[in-house]
Order: sequence, then C-alpha cells, then structure tokens
Amino acid sequence: MAVLGTTIAVARTVGLTVTAISHSSCISSSTTASVIAPLRGAFASSASLSFARLTSSVSRNWSFLSNRSLHSSEVSCTSTSPVSSTSVEEANPAATENVAPPVTPAEIDALDIRVGRVIKAWKHPEADSLYVEEVDLAEPEGPRTICSGLVKYLSLEELEGRNVLVLANLKPRNMRGIKSNGMLLAASNPEHTIVQLLTPPDGAVPGERVWFGAEADQSEQASAATPNQVAKKKIWETVQPHLKTTDECTAQCQSKPMRTSAGIVRCESLQGANIA
Repeated sequence: MAVLGTTIAVARTVGLTVTAISHSSCISSSTTASVIAPLRGAFASSASLSFARLTSSVSRNWSFLSNRSLHSSEVSCTSTSPVSSTSVEEANPAATENVAPPVTPAEIDALDIRVGRVIKAWKHPEADSLYVEEVDLAEPEGPRTICSGLVKYLSLEELEGRNVLVLANLKPRNMRGIKSNGMLLAASNPEHTIVQLLTPPDGAVPGERVWFGAEADQSEQASAATPNQVAKKKIWETVQPHLKTTDECTAQCQSKPMRTSAGIVRCESLQGANIA
C-alpha cells in the first residue's frame, strides 16, 4: 500500500509538471517534447522505483528545462522585438472594425450627385415604408421617379416642394412594381431612428452637379461614371462609408465639403452622421 500511495503521489507530481511545461508560453514545442518524454518514461517504471528516485528524475528534468528556457536563443520571454500590427489586430479585431480604406478623388468624382426639387410625392401603394417622388433635375426627359424609405421620418408636406440632393447615376431599380431612378441623400444617426435629408443652400439650381472640396476644385472635377460602371465597380459602396456630417452639420467626404455654386450642403441638425 505504501508503494501504491507513493506511486500515486508521484504520478500527480509528474502530471502537474507535464501540464505546466505544455502550457508554458516561453518554451518551444521541441524543448517541451524533450523534457516530457523522460518524465513519462520515469512514470512508466515508477512501480519499481522509489519515491526519491522519481522525485530526483523530475527535479533533474525540470532544472534542465529551466536552463534551456533561460539561455536558449530559440525562445525568449523578454523579447524586445516590436509587436506587429497584425498581431495587435488579431488580438483586438475591434481596433480596425468599420474602418474603410481611403478613396481616391477619381472615385469620388465618379458619383453624379445633383441638386433636385421634389415636385410631387405620395405613398407607395404596395409598400408602407416608401414614398414615391417626382424629382426635377432639369433633364430633357422631365422629372425622375424615385422611391425613398422616408415614411417614418418625414411627412408628405415636408417632402413636397423641397430642394434635395440626388445620387443620379445609379442603375434603375424596381421597387415593388415602380421603377426608381436615383436616390435622395440623407443623414442618419447610428440607430437610424433620425433621418434628415441633405439640403442644398438657398440659390442652388435644380440639375446642378455638386463637388467636394474648395470652390476652385469645381474646375478639376472629372466626369461622372455611367450607371453600369457604378454598379460594376461598386463605386457607391466604396465611397459611401466616407460620407459624413461635421460638427457644423455640413456634408463632407474625407474632410472635403460637399458644395454647390451657392455654397455648402448640410443637414438640419445631425452631427457626425452617416450619409446614404
């Protein structure tokens, strides 16, 4: 019985030692294997060894392991190497979450955003959350038909007769039986409980194309992409995350204000809001 008790005690000691070695972050897998093997061998013959001999075997191997971990150039727990950005991102994925890559001026210019005027609006007969609007963009074809999910946020009286900003080079979409040819741009809070249409300044003319930057940058603005190009290259999806409002409620893209010839575009009161 004494021998059996001794064997059990040593087995526990060996087991704890092996577990500690296996979970050490400062010891390589090859070093761990070289130490664990003798320990297992010692335990396998424990029935014929005394407690003192087994304890001595564990002690010798643990001492060997300590020297290897402290002096080996293979592993170091006090490495002064800089932590890579990859390891930081893996450890804390939230650090880079929702951070969109920057966009180029050409990508911004590819969007055809114009001043429009809502001539008429009514509720979509097949969708409770949608309005249908006739929007004047001063085009030869006449007003555009656009569907917008604004029923929860604006009354028809607030919408009709209003000057708005329209993303005009999207491919037409069928919205519950009505073809929508464009999108009204609006700012919203993160919870999407408050939505405010972007508003051009007084004096802005329907049909005028807006630009981003200083007044002098208008002459540098490139031609807009076609609706097919916008869809194929996902230009709107690329640029949209950079459209925000400032603390002054002005619309901007990468710190460049959205402008018309009459001044800067803004929303009513939302600060730091997303624009879509």
